[in-house]
Amino acid sequence: MDKSLRIHRPTYAEIDLDAIAHNIRAIRRFVGPGVKIMPAVKADGYGHGAVKVSQAALSAGADMLGVASVEEAVELRDHGIEAPILILGCSTPDSSAEIIARKISATVCDLASACDLAAEAAKREIKAHIHIKVDTGMGRIGCQADDAVDLVTALTGLPSLDLDGIFTHFPSADERDRRFTEEQIRIFKGILSKLNERGIVPAFAHAANSGAVIEYPNAHLDLVRPGIAMYGWYPSAEVTRCLDLKPALTFRTRIIFMKDLPPNKTISYGRTFITKRTTKVATIPVGYADGYERGLSNCGEVAVRGQSAPIIGRVCMDQTLIDVTDVPGVEVGDEVVLLDGGYDFLSVEKVAEMLGTIPHDVITSIGKRVPRVYVGKSTEEVCASVSNRDAKEIADF
Repeated sequence: MDKSLRIHRPTYAEIDLDAIAHNIRAIRRFVGPGVKIMPAVKADGYGHGAVKVSQAALSAGADMLGVASVEEAVELRDHGIEAPILILGCSTPDSSAEIIARKISATVCDLASACDLAAEAAKREIKAHIHIKVDTGMGRIGCQADDAVDLVTALTGLPSLDLDGIFTHFPSADERDRRFTEEQIRIFKGILSKLNERGIVPAFAHAANSGAVIEYPNAHLDLVRPGIAMYGWYPSAEVTRCLDLKPALTFRTRIIFMKDLPPNKTISYGRTFITKRTTKVATIPVGYADGYERGLSNCGEVAVRGQSAPIIGRVCMDQTLIDVTDVPGVEVGDEVVLLDGGYDFLSVEKVAEMLGTIPHDVITSIGKRVPRVYVGKSTEEVCASVSNRDAKEIADF
């Protein structure tokens, strides 16, 4: 293609679907064949692209999918995904018809929301599928633990409902102090025992997020819900590195402009960086509007031609400046790795630590205007997308 006709900004997130599949298989080996896997594909698959990530995960042996909202579930159904889907958050009464029509499982936290679903299902002469959420200490959504047994018992009396599962969530399973999580497990298992005494055994009891998958085998139960681990990262520095995980995302761009500045020149907004020497400054077309955090100003790094180059000045909305003085042979058009790419100093964990946040925040912040480009053998099976056409053009930049 004639390079003069190129209109694509060379900033993109490369998603390795083989890594997604690899991580699901690693989790499967760890939890064993008797435990189902429901990866969390909410927030557009943690910024990786929910549809393609879901397809790759299911092809690797995942059993069902977890999303945050009705809209996220509908997107998967609209792309032909027929696997069981659970909306992990609460849904409004006016969404009951959509949930039931699309054969989506809903989270129920109280009798009122269950009755809304049951009434809509009765109109259609079918059953609504639900999972009961129990609050054992997260303090977010869910019925109180002391009320859970009576609520579940009441719901089993509604003929238009199928109780598919009961679950809880851990706020600190990725921390060294195990006391709170162990108490949550004790409370939740106590509820399951009391239900069993009443002859009520939901098909799935589940509790384990990525941290608990790794640290709490006693919380694997019938089903685990890995989130960040499926995308190749650990939830915190405090969990055991016992899974063979492969990061699935690399954030890339290219140098679009370079100039030499003499000493004592200020750089970018606020003039927070002053050159101390003759400095080769490169401009890259990525900024905080893309999710490349402003907090990396004057402290972050990128990789150019295999070596580190510091960010100088403040990260702008659409552009960032880097010091490439010490990069031999650097040219306009050279690739710049922003996240991961096999560089330890660019790992999502390291960048998250620098920003004072968590890996989940770093990857889900990458914005919609950044194309997702899919690679790996799995791509041929699950990705025939415009993004891949763009990928070739970007690669030729």
